[in-house]
Amino acid sequence: MFTGIITDMGDLLAVESHGEVRTLTIACDYDPAGIELGASIACSGVCLTVTAVKPGNERRAHFTVDAAPETLAITTVADWASGRRINLERALKIGDELGGHMVSGHVDARARVVAREDLGTSTRFTFEVSEELARFVAVKGSVTLDGTSLTVNTVEGNRFTCLLIPHTLAVTTWGAVAAGDEVNFEVDVMARYAARLAEFPQYTG
Repeated sequence: MFTGIITDMGDLLAVESHGEVRTLTIACDYDPAGIELGASIACSGVCLTVTAVKPGNERRAHFTVDAAPETLAITTVADWASGRRINLERALKIGDELGGHMVSGHVDARARVVAREDLGTSTRFTFEVSEELARFVAVKGSVTLDGTSLTVNTVEGNRFTCLLIPHTLAVTTWGAVAAGDEVNFEVDVMARYAARLAEFPQYTG
């Protein structure tokens, strides 16, 4: 599990294809001694498993992860190329501060950025998702976009907006996101279960 609070921006160094699987090599500022094989790291919202790790140059860690066909079909990972910056978050530990919301790292779909408005003190992004997923998005609710826990400000049909403060734009990849881009979208797990429960009629004794 994750919280949607980005702790580093990684640099994608290489992408290699091995049949239907792609291996990504990512440089980050995490201590390589603290990254174990098999550890889960959210890469722009996608939970991926570390398959190798080694110290890199300039004291940066280099780790590799594999993206399976399902991941490539649903997320933006299929479009990633060397040089891309990636939002990173280590898996939540017992006792860690839950600063965002509970995030699984299981991306539901891509969301399209319809508009970006720089307002001075904040930046408003308008997103579009499928009607099927839009039913999980609620005003003041939480969503995960490219691994970042964000609060929904407005909802209209299958479009919704989120406001990002300058700090978020500076410490994540959001500063470079523009209209027309696609980002990884994960539904709030609480909204998912609430919608599922609503599908069943109430039982009476």
